[in-house]
Amino acid sequence: MSHARDLPIFRLQFYLTAPYACSYLANRQARSQVAAPGSLIDGSVYSELVRLGFRRSGQHVYRPRCDTCQACVASRVPVDEFEPNRAQRRCQTRNADLTLRLLPLAYQEAHYRLYRRYQAARHAGGGMDQDDREQFQGFLLQSRVDSVLAEFSLNGEVIMVALVDKLIDGLSAVYTFFDPDLEHRSLGTFGVLTQIRLAREIGLPYVYLGYWIEACQKMAYKRSFRPLEGLVAGRWQKLDLI
Repeated sequence: MSHARDLPIFRLQFYLTAPYACSYLANRQARSQVAAPGSLIDGSVYSELVRLGFRRSGQHVYRPRCDTCQACVASRVPVDEFEPNRAQRRCQTRNADLTLRLLPLAYQEAHYRLYRRYQAARHAGGGMDQDDREQFQGFLLQSRVDSVLAEFSLNGEVIMVALVDKLIDGLSAVYTFFDPDLEHRSLGTFGVLTQIRLAREIGLPYVYLGYWIEACQKMAYKRSFRPLEGLVAGRWQKLDLI
């Protein structure tokens, strides 16, 4: 019989990055705790790390570990308890004409062009708006876990792509980009609603939405997916959102 300490997650090492400018809160310094080596992080290990508040970017698995701030709260939606509100039901109706395909992680030029348009419109000057094809592939198409691209098309044209990881206990919404000219469709919301539907169809209890930060407007959309659970003081609990 193997001992618990022989399991891969206990053989991981964790190190802190140097401070860097926070991407979410102005005039803040952030640090991350990174799990290594990546070769030990398969689907089951990564599922456990996500339950502990980790996320991934490409093949880097991390969680916030800032010196003076604990604003980042890992969040997830309990699928069986979720009921769309009126605005979300309208969003579903508005986007009923979209075609969904679940694709393997493979490069497509149409995806890259859409990604560049999205970054230029939503994150200009943030660095990712200058990503070349190699950086795009390193960020979105490199994974050691069970991952798919959820591609949404309108009349044959790709208008949104979501990178989704399948975990033991849920789906993890890694990154989504969409046509910035179609703001009226609320595509980001529709992408999350679709992932909740997919999780329900395959019997997975959660959709992990990454970090929620109360003071960050970019994260405000997560408040509408209720009940929203957060990892607070090492325990998953329902967040009291007003």
